[in-house]
Amino acid sequence: MLEELSKFQKPDSIGSVRTLSPIARREMRTGLSFISPWLFGFLAFTLLPMLATLIFSFLDLKITDGIFSAPKFAGFDNYVHLFQDPQAGINPATWFNSKTPGSLLITIKFALIALPIGTFFPLSLALLMNNKHLKGQFAFRTLFYMPYVVPFVASVFLWGGMLNSESGWVNRALEYLGVAHANLPQWANDVNWVYPTYVIMGIWGVGNSMLIMLASLQGVPTELYDAAKVDGASAWKILWNITFPMISPVIFYNLVLDIIGLFQYFLVPLVVNSGTGRPGGATMFYNLYLYKTFFTYQDMSYGSTLAWFLFVIILLITIILFSTSKYWVYYAGESKS
Repeated sequence: MLEELSKFQKPDSIGSVRTLSPIARREMRTGLSFISPWLFGFLAFTLLPMLATLIFSFLDLKITDGIFSAPKFAGFDNYVHLFQDPQAGINPATWFNSKTPGSLLITIKFALIALPIGTFFPLSLALLMNNKHLKGQFAFRTLFYMPYVVPFVASVFLWGGMLNSESGWVNRALEYLGVAHANLPQWANDVNWVYPTYVIMGIWGVGNSMLIMLASLQGVPTELYDAAKVDGASAWKILWNITFPMISPVIFYNLVLDIIGLFQYFLVPLVVNSGTGRPGGATMFYNLYLYKTFFTYQDMSYGSTLAWFLFVIILLITIILFSTSKYWVYYAGESKS
């Protein structure tokens, strides 16, 4: 073992810090050559654009200014405007002072509805699919996962057609069951129904989350269940005291991704409601407002400011989640003081 390790390091001199041997340096160059396409993509399409948008947020720069016009330094004017912009909805004092809520408040309201459903619905499906007494498990698993394979834009168009208030078959089925035409839901065209509509579209594609949850459930040691049954524990106690703690890292993982995805919610309102914010401005989500600021209003500086503020919000929420995870996330083999 020591001979294998010694080939990677060699001393420069007595008492000096060890450096990489020629073999280790050659292997490092080989590894870097393999990941160089990813490094180039990360630098060219992620890091440099992020740094550029950070610089843009301190400038007064619009696409219509032309590439040869000198950008004007604006200091913190864009950030000051951000907290005064009622459509952005950053300042809580403006949340209830206008008839149309700000985009941040719209995003938070939708997240409060969609997050619990998006977290517990795939968990419930995974628990059902993990039941050994359920017949046709593999068929059900395939059927629940298949919608995730469908391209997202295609599935949004599909649901948009099914939930069309005039020609969609969902309303036609409700009408056939006896619901009066005047009482049929308007779905994406009604302020009271638009969020449930979006949640339904999101639930249809939870197959991937369900599969991850199912894998974590099948990784729980069966001897823990056997010991609990011998002790006379009920099904609820087994679920609460064994299943939930053992799969809590996966729940935490899905929770973080779901929160990030909800704050970046964009494609569904863009496709279903054409990015107009209809009905009544209820679908002007923060990321959609950011997109319109960039490409419709062509204000690169203010759009960059919106993007960086969204980055800060997501970063703070992620830090809070990780700081609180030690109280409810259990990692097998972890030692705690």
